[in-house]
Amino acid sequence: MNIENLLSLIGGLGLFLYGMTVMGESIEKAAGAKMRSFLDFFTKNRFIGMLFGMLFCAIVQSSSATTVMVVSFVNAGLMNLVQAAGVIMGANVGTTITSQLVAFNLSQAAPVFLMLGVIATMFCKNNKVKQIGEVILGFGVLFMGLSLMSGSMEGMKESSFVVELLHGINNPFLGILIGFVITAIIQSSSVTVSIVLLMAQQGLLPLWICFYIILGCNIGSCTTALLASISGNKDAKRAAMIHFLFNVMGTIVIAAILLLGESWVEAGIRRISGDNIGRCVANAHTFFKVFQVIILFPFAKWIVKLTYLFVPDKAVREKQEGFQLEYIGPASVFSPNTAVVEVTKELERMGHIAVENLTDAVNVLMKPEDKGIQKVYETEKQINYMNHAITDYLVKISQSTLPMDDMKNIGGLFHVVNDIERIGDHAENAADSAVLRKEKNISFSKEAEAELLEMLHRVIKITNYSIDMFSNNSKEHLQEILDLENGIDQMERDLQEAHVERLKKGKCKQEAGMIFSDIISGLERVADHATNIAFSILDEEPEE
Repeated sequence: MNIENLLSLIGGLGLFLYGMTVMGESIEKAAGAKMRSFLDFFTKNRFIGMLFGMLFCAIVQSSSATTVMVVSFVNAGLMNLVQAAGVIMGANVGTTITSQLVAFNLSQAAPVFLMLGVIATMFCKNNKVKQIGEVILGFGVLFMGLSLMSGSMEGMKESSFVVELLHGINNPFLGILIGFVITAIIQSSSVTVSIVLLMAQQGLLPLWICFYIILGCNIGSCTTALLASISGNKDAKRAAMIHFLFNVMGTIVIAAILLLGESWVEAGIRRISGDNIGRCVANAHTFFKVFQVIILFPFAKWIVKLTYLFVPDKAVREKQEGFQLEYIGPASVFSPNTAVVEVTKELERMGHIAVENLTDAVNVLMKPEDKGIQKVYETEKQINYMNHAITDYLVKISQSTLPMDDMKNIGGLFHVVNDIERIGDHAENAADSAVLRKEKNISFSKEAEAELLEMLHRVIKITNYSIDMFSNNSKEHLQEILDLENGIDQMERDLQEAHVERLKKGKCKQEAGMIFSDIISGLERVADHATNIAFSILDEEPEE
């Protein structure tokens, strides 16, 4: 094998990998948010989830990327492990579409795809056309790489060293090991199988050993999700383990069948494929994956239970020092397709913490005591921590390649985290008033206390509705939010007027009156922040 063939092979592999990356990322960028919402909807049923996982992976052309997304969904609590199992099994079948395309040998059309992609990305101003152009461009680059690799492999046949080296792979277990190692390094079973397919077409590898290399690729494809899950929670690790166990079990079963009846398996695939060696490899890849799903899908729940043996729940959880984020940050699985979803979950959690703290703060104002006041201050520190951590994460993900729809929402998320933080500040102000009331022994009238608690009830209601509207992207409570906002504004005006009347009649001391006035003004502003949170999912701004 001369240096020219080697460089051509390396260059072709580089183009192939780059083409797959461009094509996959372009599809995710253009339609990632929509596909994510479909994934969330269709995974309610395990069988439908499997079919959608198959389709999703066929579009993205990467079972690793699909599985990482599923792991991040599980990490964020948006999908349970049984649902994840169905999608992962489907993704294993969907990934075979690449080898099927390679087997059709579209390399001659690659220059046409390249030119169309270049024209669309360089000369079209419409963003949607540009996105489609990027997909076409990636497709063209992919097949240009295949063409280069195929040409270089023709030269390999003339090298006795290469031929002897490849023919030395005559042990099934060695074939599985080679497939595993190469796929673990490249992190794409589609690429490895495509290379094997090209080698088989050039007569460099016999068909029977290709079967075992494909099985090795099956296991090697699990490494990406396993690595991604390391920083995730227990269920994220279990989701990655589902992928690993499914592929290992399937590999063992198929390897056993091949060892017992390799000749009739090969004969059957050759008959179905018309003795076209390229189609034989691609079809073997597909058949193995489909067979694997057929035999293991009924046992999905058992595979999920088995993951608990590998990732057990600890009887005593170690107490973590300091404040922690649950869905993003160090203990999360980063995937551009689910980053915004995870931020939304974290903001939902932050919002509920802020609402609970506001309730505690007003209640402790009614009956001031040191323990309750200190609890409000500690929770406010947690809210401030979350504000800074989430804002930093938003800055980070805004600099990465996100789906277009998610990029449009980034600005709104910055506003939401700020609004929630301001709700926390109003809780702190109420705690400050509780301290003042305790120190100076200031008393409230029963009437004032009842009015404050009634206004708090309405404010908590609108805030919970708004958080629900934001986190679920639902307009179900929109009219109730608008009605509550108008009612709270009017209530604040009425209470201020009633408060002035009490002062005039001497029913209320001035110090108590100042605290009362500040608190109801603060609660009215909390309602404004809640309305802003609700309107963050809408195009229009809330009316002032």
